[in-house]
Amino acid sequence: MPVGVHMADTPRPLPVVRAMIDALDRDLLQIMAKRMALVAEVAAYKRQHGLKIRDAGRERELLRDRHERASELGLPSAEIESIFRLLMRSSRDHQAALRAEVPMDAASYTVAIVGGHGRIGRVMARLFGDLGHRLLLVDTDTTLRAEEAASVADVTVISVPIDVTDAVIRTVGPHVREDALLMDVTSVKEAPMQTMMEVTSASVVGTHPMFGPSVHTVQGQRLVICRGRGDTWADWVAQSFAARGLVITETTAAQHDRAMSVVQVLTHFQTQVQGLTLSRLGLPLAETLPFTSPAYLMELYVAARHFAQDPALYGSIEMRNPRTAEVTSAFGQSVHDVADILARGDQAAFSRLFDDVRTFFGDFTAEALEQSSFLIDRIVERT
Repeated sequence: MPVGVHMADTPRPLPVVRAMIDALDRDLLQIMAKRMALVAEVAAYKRQHGLKIRDAGRERELLRDRHERASELGLPSAEIESIFRLLMRSSRDHQAALRAEVPMDAASYTVAIVGGHGRIGRVMARLFGDLGHRLLLVDTDTTLRAEEAASVADVTVISVPIDVTDAVIRTVGPHVREDALLMDVTSVKEAPMQTMMEVTSASVVGTHPMFGPSVHTVQGQRLVICRGRGDTWADWVAQSFAARGLVITETTAAQHDRAMSVVQVLTHFQTQVQGLTLSRLGLPLAETLPFTSPAYLMELYVAARHFAQDPALYGSIEMRNPRTAEVTSAFGQSVHDVADILARGDQAAFSRLFDDVRTFFGDFTAEALEQSSFLIDRIVERT
């Protein structure tokens, strides 16, 4: 029995017990607030001494200790560990917002964001603003013109829809000072990088945030960086975003677009095919929900989330990637091959195909089982 549990012959009235639980919850919130105040002190110390926000050894030690203490108290240790993982993520985010990894003598720059009122533009504005930089936001509803902002800014960020990125770069790029930086946040990289290199003599960096504007925190989210011209500014971009808690992946524009043909094009394409197939089968979605499994529900959430968003964004990502035709052709061939095996009822061929794909995934299957089980548990908790 968990320590501190009261077991009487006659249970106390439910309203009384619930009031006691509410009081304890309020105490927990007060304790969490005190904990966050101490985190602020940690952030100040780390900034003063040039320490990184994340201390993996400290986190492992903390989780091991809390796991053991939970078991001693008769509490579900896995769930308690999850709670503390969330607390640590929140703590890292708070430290990043307090500029724990920003050097005390770091320069403050003027950052112009073209498309600053858009969804990703607002994310960029928040990130650069948190780092202490002065912002110039330009959009279709501002009186400030992009050329004017670019001419006075130290950093100009192009954050506009893919379809107009090239035109905007050609308009804005020539106004960026030679000692300044021109960067973009587009989901494809080869074409925008080439255009930026052509139209300006300033430093050039291509970036791609691998997350959407709806994420609760940028802690641990990935940002891809492609160097174009000027290592000093490229280093500054990497260090700035890392200081805000993002994980930086550096690559070339060509390697980026090759990876995105799988990470984005294939992923979005298969989700669209799945959604289209569901809509054509004649079985109303509501009729499937009483029979849903956690795995099906997770797939359904991903598909419905996809179709709840802007088709112009997904269409541009898929149509502008130079390897889209290769991906969709391979997908079509795979659909044909699997359908043929099923139609023939060939279990031996099915098993061979299954084993071949499992070999491709290799050791990642073990991690996938663990992580997907965690996600499924969280989904079940909220349904």
